[in-house]
Amino acid sequence: MRAWTLTAHGDPHKVLELQDRPDPVPGAGQVLVRAEGFGLNYADTMAVRGLYRDAPPPPTVLGYEVVGRVERCGADAPPDLMGRRVVAFTRFGGHAELAVTDHRACAVIHDAVPLGEALALATQGCTAWYAAQVACPLWPGLRVLVHSAAGGVGQLLVQMARNAGCTVIAVASGPDKMRRLWELGAHHVVDRAAGDAYAAVRRALDGAPLDVSFNAVGGSTFKRDMALLGSGGRLLVYGGAERGAGGMLGTLRFVWRMGLVVPILLMMRSHGIIGVNMLRISEAHPELLARCLRAVVAAHHAGELRAHVHAEHPTCALPQAIAELAAGRTMGKVALRWPDTFAPCHEPPTH
Repeated sequence: MRAWTLTAHGDPHKVLELQDRPDPVPGAGQVLVRAEGFGLNYADTMAVRGLYRDAPPPPTVLGYEVVGRVERCGADAPPDLMGRRVVAFTRFGGHAELAVTDHRACAVIHDAVPLGEALALATQGCTAWYAAQVACPLWPGLRVLVHSAAGGVGQLLVQMARNAGCTVIAVASGPDKMRRLWELGAHHVVDRAAGDAYAAVRRALDGAPLDVSFNAVGGSTFKRDMALLGSGGRLLVYGGAERGAGGMLGTLRFVWRMGLVVPILLMMRSHGIIGVNMLRISEAHPELLARCLRAVVAAHHAGELRAHVHAEHPTCALPQAIAELAAGRTMGKVALRWPDTFAPCHEPPTH
């Protein structure tokens, strides 16, 4: 099979190579999926730079999700999955034509669902569902702040909060993203590139406390979110975009900006801090991951959630697509499709 191999950490154009690798074999409870394509997540950009500690060391094949058809079932895997089109999580190894995964990490998806939309329901969809339905359930009247709201997870969180009857304050950057968030029904849209985003958030709150923050940025935003929370307020952290580059120094700076948390003060103020890492959830509670995936697919099929696709590229454009995602120049899901042959590649535009 062909697979994109991370050979070292650094510039994706220099460290990612398309290689021939042995076909994987499904073990007990696993299925083998021949992928139509795979999706990108911000964690891919962190792993390429060596900033994602859960990623295996190079040389390795990254990737957290594929869409394709089940080609083989291992022992104890449901035989009725054979030949079915599925969206599936991969515990790495997704940037390949063939991927092996636990059968519980798959959900059957209709043939009519486009590749990019189907991929958006995996890592991004399940992160949003777990965050807003399991870890931090929402109810009418809550004031909810969504950072990185134009990203794949953020757009789904905006919709879930709006569907739950919450007042939604969405933060992103740039006019295109602003328009998209208004279209999704956010009540207040804040362009962090236009000035002090927190001044705009406070104006949107109009003196009221914040109930929930969904934060994919971390760093300095952590303390500023905490300062906005009222009694019973919850801050859910599921990313660290502010960490950026800078090696160990960048990591220390990122942690320093987040500050110190004193548990007794959390109790006195009735504040909650929740961290979400879907890889850890999948390891500890695979059935919970399966439940989230099936629920997201069902909500999309029922028209309750819309998945926005930034672009679908041929897989040969992977290095540039990762660079675009890392630079914040994407909005929604970035999908890559395997061609039948080595056709000429049209890479995503550079800026």
